[in-house]
Amino acid sequence: MGSRLCNQLFHASYVSGAFGTEWSVKYNQQEICALKGSTVFMNGTYTHPERLKLKETFWVIDPVKNVEPTDLSKNPDYSARVEHLTDKQTHFALKLNNVTENDKHEYCFRLIVNVEKANWLGYPGVKLTVTELHVETPEEVTEGETADLTCKTTCSLTDPTFIWYKNGRPLTTKTIKNNQLHLQTVSSEDAGSYSCAVRGYQHLHSTAHNLRVRYHPKNVSVSISSSGNILVGFSVNLSCSSDGYPPVKNYTWFKEGGTSPVGSGQNYIPLQSGSYYCEAQNQHGAQTSALMPVDLNAGHSVILYAAAGVGLCGVAVFLTIFFWMRRKRQTRNMNEPDYVNTRLRAKPPDEDSCNVDDYENVTKADLKAPPPDDDSSSVDVYENMTKSGPRAPPPDDDPSSDIDYENVTFVRAEKQHPPPVNSQTADRDSRTSDDVKPQGPLK
Repeated sequence: MGSRLCNQLFHASYVSGAFGTEWSVKYNQQEICALKGSTVFMNGTYTHPERLKLKETFWVIDPVKNVEPTDLSKNPDYSARVEHLTDKQTHFALKLNNVTENDKHEYCFRLIVNVEKANWLGYPGVKLTVTELHVETPEEVTEGETADLTCKTTCSLTDPTFIWYKNGRPLTTKTIKNNQLHLQTVSSEDAGSYSCAVRGYQHLHSTAHNLRVRYHPKNVSVSISSSGNILVGFSVNLSCSSDGYPPVKNYTWFKEGGTSPVGSGQNYIPLQSGSYYCEAQNQHGAQTSALMPVDLNAGHSVILYAAAGVGLCGVAVFLTIFFWMRRKRQTRNMNEPDYVNTRLRAKPPDEDSCNVDDYENVTKADLKAPPPDDDSSSVDVYENMTKSGPRAPPPDDDPSSDIDYENVTFVRAEKQHPPPVNSQTADRDSRTSDDVKPQGPLK
């Protein structure tokens, strides 16, 4: 075995022996640089002595002197990732999927024939190196300068075509030379996250690298907001914003028509109406915003209008509730009788107090039949009258005291057309109010 390895120091070996034939193993590439995660192919051709019968071929890694190599396809670390390919024209190939860092080995082609001592090993074999992509770029660059970004590997890939990405999107308008991205005149828009890949393996991006661009403040603008109310105080707040790197920390405020600053800081509260603007500055330059008009009186008017609107709404709600309650009370009163718990005392024209008849618990009865005359509104009918007995004469002889009413309740009632007269209501209607008709004014 050791002598055979020594005789195969060249990839194409020609051996003449007792069999009068020759061996040869040729690899298309003896050094391959593969991208981590990619698929790699190792291929070549072979010949063997005609008097020997070829029984088996396979691949091995890192052959050791005096040790029989193991078939790579039976290695548990490779069995699911390798595929051995051959044809009748003596071509052979090894396909290795999902290459990892642990695949850095020397791969050799092994031939087994019907004579044990005549087996052959194609040594030296193919050396596999595994690499990853990473981006080299300046940490920071100032706007207007040039910058070169490089897609680096630890070994030389075979005829790679590099693709560049910015913030995950492919770049098509930049100059790409081999593995470099050239930025001729850097602007603030070139700042971002850059990565690279190799065509055919676009899913295997490099680790992204941020390019920072230093530039003066841009897009300086002023926004306005208000706070407070008319009772506790009203104020307007101005805020200045900008885009710059390094971030802007110096803000200065000016009022239109003035030359001296009126304030500093990112926020400012104006005390007078007028137009204001801000200036943003960093170590690379400065820029001012557009004018922002401020009308403090307009702010108060808005609050007053809002307060007036709320007040009117409150009044409308109050009036609605008031009229609703009033209507409800009127409806309830219309359903009550005209007289309730009335005490009526009738006194004759003479002064004889012994003949005074007192009535109590008098209730005005509903009309059950129309009165004899046409004026239904002038007829009063009473029922449930109880004679209370004689009472003492009044203190004076004032004729206006002939009739006394006590605890009289008057309730409005709607006029209703009486139902048809029947015999029972006719008897009750005969008791008209003439029997108890008041003879004098009310006390």
